[in-house]
Amino acid sequence: MSVDELLLQALNGLSFGALLFVLASGFTLVFGLMHIVNLAHGAFYLVGGYVGIITVTATGSFPAGIVAGVATAAVIGLASERLLLRRVRGKELPEVLLTVGIALVVGDACLAAFGGNPRSTPVPPVLSESVRLGSITYPTYRLFVLSLAVALGVLLYVIQHRTRLGALIRAGVDDREIAESLGIDVPRVFTATFVFGAALAGLAGVVAAGLLTLRPGADTDILLFALVVVVVGGLGSLQGAAVGSVLIGLVDAFSKALVPELSYFAVFAPMAIVLMFRPSGLFGRSGT
Repeated sequence: MSVDELLLQALNGLSFGALLFVLASGFTLVFGLMHIVNLAHGAFYLVGGYVGIITVTATGSFPAGIVAGVATAAVIGLASERLLLRRVRGKELPEVLLTVGIALVVGDACLAAFGGNPRSTPVPPVLSESVRLGSITYPTYRLFVLSLAVALGVLLYVIQHRTRLGALIRAGVDDREIAESLGIDVPRVFTATFVFGAALAGLAGVVAAGLLTLRPGADTDILLFALVVVVVGGLGSLQGAAVGSVLIGLVDAFSKALVPELSYFAVFAPMAIVLMFRPSGLFGRSGT
């Protein structure tokens, strides 16, 4: 592999890892606070992406597509948490099975509403060009996805460590009983976190529709990658989600280029190795 090919695959891995971080950050936030392995997260990604595609196609505005996709995923997340998940709070198996049911219902609804053909978002002209990076030419849109993930990571860090909302979330994670005794409305914090996580999944869906294609089953495929990311990084850890996303993105890119027949093995192997030596993940807490 030449230096140019090495750089190209590294950038491909980082851009895909950036997309995974946008998705996995919401996933790990929900688990960190609510201890729910939300298997409907991929469905929120799918519906957000489809709504974004329809909106961009109808209006010609990519920002409008982002707003519509994020808002739709957030509303479905709110309804799921308030009407369904709240009724089985604290019961791990019913919570997991319920999120699987939500994923199946949303996936079938997307198939009925949007059809089964692969679809993608029209990328704005300013993002559809390419830029020169040394001796290679690279798509601007992939660099946009990478920049978006970095900005989101900084924003989430500030929210978690520098704001009152972040303090409330950390209090709910560390000791719910004490937080409630201090007057913190923990159920409302739970709802806000779940909706925010769903909104991030919708954002990932809209962004991914300009990078990949959306089709029935894409929610399951991307959810598997998100699960690997958060298991490797540590459930509930944003830092772990960032490191896991970069690692899995790079492994995926290089394995598809070098050993495509073993690409899935190469992605899941790091998860197995981490679980052998660090069952809580690279940055997870053993009590999580």
